[in-house]
Amino acid sequence: MKFSLFLKDKFYFIFTFLGIYFLIISMFFAFHIDFSLILATSLLLFFFVILTLFIEYFKKRNFYTNLLSNIDALDQAYLVLETIEKPEFYDGKILYQALYEINKSMNEFTKNLEYQVEDFKEYIEMWIHEVKIPLSALILISNNHKDKFDKKMSVQLKRLEDYVDQVLYYARSENAEKDYLIKEIRLSKVIKNVGLKNMDELLENKIDYIVDHATTTNVSVLTDSKWLEFILGQIINNSIKYKKEIEDSYIKIQAFDEKNQTTLIIEDNGIGIKESDLKQVFDKTFTGENGRIKGKSTGMGLFISKNMCEKLGHKIEIESVENQYTRIYITFAKNNYYEVLK
Repeated sequence: MKFSLFLKDKFYFIFTFLGIYFLIISMFFAFHIDFSLILATSLLLFFFVILTLFIEYFKKRNFYTNLLSNIDALDQAYLVLETIEKPEFYDGKILYQALYEINKSMNEFTKNLEYQVEDFKEYIEMWIHEVKIPLSALILISNNHKDKFDKKMSVQLKRLEDYVDQVLYYARSENAEKDYLIKEIRLSKVIKNVGLKNMDELLENKIDYIVDHATTTNVSVLTDSKWLEFILGQIINNSIKYKKEIEDSYIKIQAFDEKNQTTLIIEDNGIGIKESDLKQVFDKTFTGENGRIKGKSTGMGLFISKNMCEKLGHKIEIESVENQYTRIYITFAKNNYYEVLK
């Protein structure tokens, strides 16, 4: 709060005081009052006014400086009322009361909005579960009667199932801690399940699903198997989408088991990612140059995967060279169960 602006705001008060002061002095001179009394009166009047202005300025400066600094420091600025004391000056009390009413209204609005969002999410989850039943039945029928169903139809059904799963996991990801169970699982089992689930698309696209059994068979990690399968499924789906039109396309999975951590590596020899896009591949709805070329990406798969890895206590990283390879690293912590749970 600048003193010059404060004085500018007090212009009418100062102007009125000076007018009254000169009127009083004029009367003193008209009645031939002793000059020493006029001087003493002038000093007292100016001292009183200056002291009053300084007291008011410092009271207001402390309040408004504290208010503005707290607003800057808070992520949710509307909570600032809880960080300041009620002021003693009148216009400050009016502002404080106004902030109180605004905060109260905001809290009520936010609470109602949260209820609406929660209801909508519950409805979406229920709807997805209902949709998955006939969808799973269609996939099963198409697999059991391949002579009657076009392969392209099976592929589209599988893609539809993947998108439905993506919506379900995204809806759950905000409060994922209510939906996962951390325990020790075998990596080889998760890798196998993901491969079987995507087997038709891998065969359709002539992609070799190579698992380094020497490094994955006896390796266990602390995670939630259902969520990890979803994460790996999103990575595998991306590798299939962005394969190169060559005969020896592959997706290779291996693990490095070390003393303090286990790192799972998923590598493909697809079209790769432009260096300028690498920093944004985990951003929400980001599709990049490849997404614009292929036109198949929602940009949500890797975003949800990173979000879930962070909630599970894992680290996910990516490296890629355009037209050569893409590698994704998922690192699992070891020896500290509670660190994983955070």
